[in-house]
Amino acid sequence: MNLLDMLLRCLAALVVMLTFPLIIGQTEHKVMAHMQGRLGPMYAGGFHGWAQLVADGVKFAQKEDIVPAGADRRVFQLAPAVALLPYLLVLLAVPVGPNGFVGQAIDAGIFFVLAVMGIGVLGSLMAGWASANKFSLLGGLRTAAQLMSYELPMLLAGASVAMAAGTLSLPGIVDAFHWWWIPWQAIGAFVFFTAGLAELQRPPFDMPVADSEIIFGAYTEYTGLRFALFLLSEYAGILVLCALTTVLFLGGWHGPLPHSLGWLWTLLKTFALAFVVIWARVTFPRLREDQLMRFAWTVLIPLALLQLVLTGIIKVAISQ
Repeated sequence: MNLLDMLLRCLAALVVMLTFPLIIGQTEHKVMAHMQGRLGPMYAGGFHGWAQLVADGVKFAQKEDIVPAGADRRVFQLAPAVALLPYLLVLLAVPVGPNGFVGQAIDAGIFFVLAVMGIGVLGSLMAGWASANKFSLLGGLRTAAQLMSYELPMLLAGASVAMAAGTLSLPGIVDAFHWWWIPWQAIGAFVFFTAGLAELQRPPFDMPVADSEIIFGAYTEYTGLRFALFLLSEYAGILVLCALTTVLFLGGWHGPLPHSLGWLWTLLKTFALAFVVIWARVTFPRLREDQLMRFAWTVLIPLALLQLVLTGIIKVAISQ
């Protein structure tokens, strides 16, 4: 890979990072408006409220950037970037299509993406600690507890599919995919996707940002563009989670169309999963903190271990 090729791939990942999360955000506005009969998001700009996203952007840009007097100024200002940048690095490693259609193929790609995704949560912790606000600190502590609980089942589910494929490389996992992997790895897919939702603090796992109790948690003191960066990181996280679930459990670019259009299948599957994320926000009530922890330790982790055992048994049976 020469320098120009590397720059073009980085530029493509950056464009995807700056546009696709906005598409998911705009879709969330519209889907929630339809499902809950909300009128506001359907009127801005005329046809189907197409200008709602633009109006939101202008609103954030006009707001004053306030740093609380008692805050740790440098950590407070750095936190939004720490929350957002890890998802850009992960996008570089996610394969979109066959024949090297990936920002950077990494031999241990699955461990790389899971490790880097964990860094993003540090942004919330930094924001909660640096804000000099008890609600922010509570939100940060809840974020840490949630990360510790849900990182393990997510890693176990990822290990299961890596064991099935016999490789840690993300393009290698997609190359090894067969259609019967979908029922075989269905439990792991459920665990991975659900744990990912919890790590993103998306409903029904949004206790760290419960606006009715701790006023948006770690982000209480943020305004303007810094708050918008946290929102962008949330939607970038949805994009990354859905793309990884597509690659690991749904066959990535595999589909009835020719391989040259494989990238289209990857995108369709990714946005279909993003719709599920939006649907879950509209449909399910928020879990309490004790319910959230119990769900991780008594449901997801046993299911992830069961999937790991099942994968090992079938893998040995196939190799006989």
